[in-house]
Amino acid sequence: SSSSFSSWMRKVTVEKSCLVPRNSSARSPFRRGNIGVGVQRCATPTRIYAASTTKPDYSSPDFELAHAPIEKQLLPNGPWKVIPNAGVTAPEGFQVSAYKAGLRKSGTRADCALIVADESCSCAGVFTLNAVCAAPVQFCKKQLEVKSTSRAILINAGQANAATGVLGDEDAMTCAKAVSDVTGLDSSDVLLMSTGVIGRRIKMDKFVPAIQALGEHLERSDAASMAAATSICTTDVVRKTLAIEVDINGTKVKFGGMSKGSGMIHPNMGTMLAVVTSDANVSPDVWTKMVKRVGTKSFNQISVDGDTSTNDSLVCFASGRSGMKQITDENSPEAKQVEEALNAINLGLAKAIAWDGEGATCLFETNVKGAKDDEDARTIARSVICSSLLKAAIFGHDPNWGRIACAAGYAKTKSALDQNRLNIAMGGITLMKDGQPVDFDEKKSVDVFEGNNVEARYRSC
Repeated sequence: SSSSFSSWMRKVTVEKSCLVPRNSSARSPFRRGNIGVGVQRCATPTRIYAASTTKPDYSSPDFELAHAPIEKQLLPNGPWKVIPNAGVTAPEGFQVSAYKAGLRKSGTRADCALIVADESCSCAGVFTLNAVCAAPVQFCKKQLEVKSTSRAILINAGQANAATGVLGDEDAMTCAKAVSDVTGLDSSDVLLMSTGVIGRRIKMDKFVPAIQALGEHLERSDAASMAAATSICTTDVVRKTLAIEVDINGTKVKFGGMSKGSGMIHPNMGTMLAVVTSDANVSPDVWTKMVKRVGTKSFNQISVDGDTSTNDSLVCFASGRSGMKQITDENSPEAKQVEEALNAINLGLAKAIAWDGEGATCLFETNVKGAKDDEDARTIARSVICSSLLKAAIFGHDPNWGRIACAAGYAKTKSALDQNRLNIAMGGITLMKDGQPVDFDEKKSVDVFEGNNVEARYRSC
């Protein structure tokens, strides 16, 4: 079995992304009201309305942020193709909006986003294991325990609404109702995410009017997708968004996603939020199993600082709008193709969080092969990547591979480690073979640290 684990310790110059509209913008077809401006097909009866808020200007600096190099550096290789400059609205059946409500303590960046599906979607989530989990996490878990479908997700930055007691729970319910009021959806079809300062309630006097604006200005465009990815960021230096497509039996199936996170990143999970959309047609029970497996392999395999947050959430939607036949068998070839692509986009988004770690200088990835099972492989990888001594060595560009062996040795695996069968390599340079140190060119090994990423390999057969 094998596993990998990533941690980011370096800031690198990044490109600025382009904003290229996919389709012309359209106001929400869900808003209640009397005067008609826009209509669109939707499972809920179409609402005709007059917008009461000003449409946000997504070309404004408030919605801009440099782009993480997911497409070029962090997305795994596979049969999928990147959809340039696209995000959560790349798959069929999704609209998004972003807005600046004024929730942040400082700065002018936008701070909230809303994603709405045209029809009911298969929906599943993976959430923090921190016992002091935030009100929106509790809200989502309760929603998804009742049913595995949903239509919308509301996200805010600025206040985490964590450790806020009963009043925080009431704020969460108020937010869901506000989404329901502006979209016409049932509140049971609404999910929530929050990020920001723990112990602070959301500034509801500013957020509720912003929800009205979000609902009134939903659209399917790359500009809105990029703005949304920016608006959910906190200490992030870059926005993290991506879209891919894969051919499944002649049908183009698309996946789009965005994530945020930079600090308080550790397995189970870190201060991270991620939303992935897809137009794959997958039954809710199969989709739920896929998302749980993918979460384990991606967002639960990154670490920056060892702190597990109160708000971590990964939520994935599948609209079924691609035109493919519904997948009801998780072992079918089509299911495996969908899960492989879902895993790829989640891995790219997860690595982008590690890449953007607070105060970091290098992305370090550990691959483990030859363990008894996946659980042991993940345990060893986690132990190595979370070693403070190893992080210090990598920061100092010191190929002190003994610290890799040490961290692998104290990993709490079910099966005992045989050090006489231990192989270690870093950046393609073999450092230990069958338990014996190997002479190596130290200068070449130091050169490994000059790149953007460092890879260590551990093997025990």
